[in-house]
Amino acid sequence: MQFTINRNLFLDNLNNVMRAISSRATIPILSGIKLDLSEQELVLTGSDTDISIEIKIPVNDDLTVESTGSIVLPARFFSEIIKKLPGKDFSFEVKESFQTKITSENTEFMINGLDANNYPRLPEIPTDAAFELSGKTFREVINETVFAVANQESRPTLNGVNFSFSSNAIKAVATDSHRLSQRTISVENGPEVKSNLVIPGNSLVEFSRIIGEKDPEITVNPGDNQVLFNIGNIAFYSRLLEGSYPDTDRLIPTSSTTQVEFDLSTLSRSLDRASLLTHESRNNVVKMNLDTDKQSVVLRGQSAEIGNVEEEIPFKSLTGDSLEIAFNPDYLRDALRASITDSIVMKFTQPLRPFTVTPAKEDVDFTQLITPVRTF
Repeated sequence: MQFTINRNLFLDNLNNVMRAISSRATIPILSGIKLDLSEQELVLTGSDTDISIEIKIPVNDDLTVESTGSIVLPARFFSEIIKKLPGKDFSFEVKESFQTKITSENTEFMINGLDANNYPRLPEIPTDAAFELSGKTFREVINETVFAVANQESRPTLNGVNFSFSSNAIKAVATDSHRLSQRTISVENGPEVKSNLVIPGNSLVEFSRIIGEKDPEITVNPGDNQVLFNIGNIAFYSRLLEGSYPDTDRLIPTSSTTQVEFDLSTLSRSLDRASLLTHESRNNVVKMNLDTDKQSVVLRGQSAEIGNVEEEIPFKSLTGDSLEIAFNPDYLRDALRASITDSIVMKFTQPLRPFTVTPAKEDVDFTQLITPVRTF
């Protein structure tokens, strides 16, 4: 196996494959990257069993092939070597006993590889149920929900985002049982047959980074226990979480007794100031007092060791019953960061019942739910 390739081209693709490499690989060979070279293309593969990434680099002016073959190289060392090579191009040659020579200008590395025949095969996923999505749209949905997934082993289905794909909409829901984020976006040319997938949060974070700031076309191939995303020359596999996702629709209140509209940035800054002290407290709780008679909203934070803070927050409108509610400020901060409008509406029912955070625009279907904290 021998080839010469442009270093920057190779490194860009290598960095994406590295997203699938775990430092705690349960199968030793998965701590490596597989390189498979044919007369037509060089294929890079990385996997940690949860995520697998395969990238194909076609033979062209930037990649010339001397002889074909395959090898598995230790991912971390190989990646660092390529980053530090001096030249524009580098040469790669596998010698006897899987020893691999990497040469660029006056630098030469020799590293030990492994037999690629021992590398696990990627799953075969049928393409008959495939459909296409806008990369920008899918990335937005991920960023607006994935922060609310759980990190618990006790309820593994909550460690992912529950996606419902239909012919005209994507609906995504994430919850850790203390908060919930639900986003629905209209799409064109969705799947004719409705598809429901629970995708691990970690997989979605990595895939969102691969999508980046551009708007590439994504092909989604749902399988029985895996989903395959194709984006350009990248094939991204993720395992699916097994089990039934809870019926979260019934958790969202359909009415409210108190409603307040805030400017997003104003509320965010007030919350940052209040949580400066609450983060030093064991409970990390802020209290919000909404007085509809006096038309005032006051935010309070306290730490027994440090002191307390109280701030009256400007608002756009306040209606309904007076109310005081306590909650984790980090949950509200995450909700505000995910918000996509300049103003948000908070709707309350009772001091110990979950409240919602929604955009002030009625045409945006985005609901976030936060469970309050009992302080007595």
